[in-house]
Amino acid sequence: MKTYPLKSLSVEQAIKLQHKLVDAIQRQFKGAELLQAGDYGLDPEFKKPCYTARVENVLADFFNAERALLVRGAGTGAIRSFFNANLEVGSKVLIHQAAVYPTTEVTFKSMGLETKKFDFNRLKEMKDQKMLPSEDFEAILVQHSRQKIDDSYDFTKVIKILKAKYPETPVITDDNYAAMKVEQIGVEAGADLSTFSLFKLQGPPGIGLLVGKKKYLDKVEAINYSGGSQVQGPEALDALRSMVNTPVSLAIQAQTVEEVNQRLNQGEVEEVKNSFIANAQSKVVILEFEKAIARDFLAAVNEQGGVPYPVGSESRYEIGAMFYRISGTFRQENPEAEKYLVRINPMRAGADTVIRIIKETISALKR
Repeated sequence: MKTYPLKSLSVEQAIKLQHKLVDAIQRQFKGAELLQAGDYGLDPEFKKPCYTARVENVLADFFNAERALLVRGAGTGAIRSFFNANLEVGSKVLIHQAAVYPTTEVTFKSMGLETKKFDFNRLKEMKDQKMLPSEDFEAILVQHSRQKIDDSYDFTKVIKILKAKYPETPVITDDNYAAMKVEQIGVEAGADLSTFSLFKLQGPPGIGLLVGKKKYLDKVEAINYSGGSQVQGPEALDALRSMVNTPVSLAIQAQTVEEVNQRLNQGEVEEVKNSFIANAQSKVVILEFEKAIARDFLAAVNEQGGVPYPVGSESRYEIGAMFYRISGTFRQENPEAEKYLVRINPMRAGADTVIRIIKETISALKR
């Protein structure tokens, strides 16, 4: 099966990204302030915790954006906040020709948004903009990670082509499963706004980030003015500190994905027919068994130490190699595949551990 996974940062590139983030932190904070826990409540100057505002300044600087805003509800909350604050009920939104991520679909339905689908895989050159619908849209949503197993679109090119066709329409990107793993997130590639979960970057549960054009983020901030809506200073600092460690950790994880895939395709586990790498939604190994044993395998893997389900998909709580079914959007494309395919995310484990758990689980099934 042909797949087109996103290109991960090398460990060397990840080290540079870590250093860039720490430099941005030390430009915004005094040295002793980095040893503090953060504040609570509505600071009179910022109308939010002072440390939260400072962390947002760091992240705006780091991503070369006009503004950054921390919100509750993780990545889902970030996307929802943009649509709630910037679009009217019934607005028209352009999206990729694929199954919509379930939590995003809830937002679309609750607001009565009219979606128009176009296959972004067709957008390869600037001249391809003529194929796009000649309609007015209130927003365009582009998902950075793959929605279909055969998605191949160049994220950066798609953004440039969309902005050329619809220069006044905000392009918002869902950068979950891509931020801190690849060279550029959406806003760095020319989008108006990027959204993603900091929980997926080992931060505290429930914290999301929007980064991009001030005019859109000001509206989001305006509907989250109450004290209970604020991300508190200790949470903001915790999220920032966690982000420092993620680039290198995720680059090592990507290396492990490559090694596991290579070893499986070299026949190290005879019951495996094929293996390939895909962004589904994280960058993972998709294992294909010779026989339809995927469901039985997943039911048994827990006993051999394999983590059977996610918490936040690459959250701070997920350290062991995870073995779980292929994503919902992929299952919609090919329901039969669930009988043969298993998704593997090594997390912090090494390739030897992943291979050992696969072999031990298969052996347990034969007994």
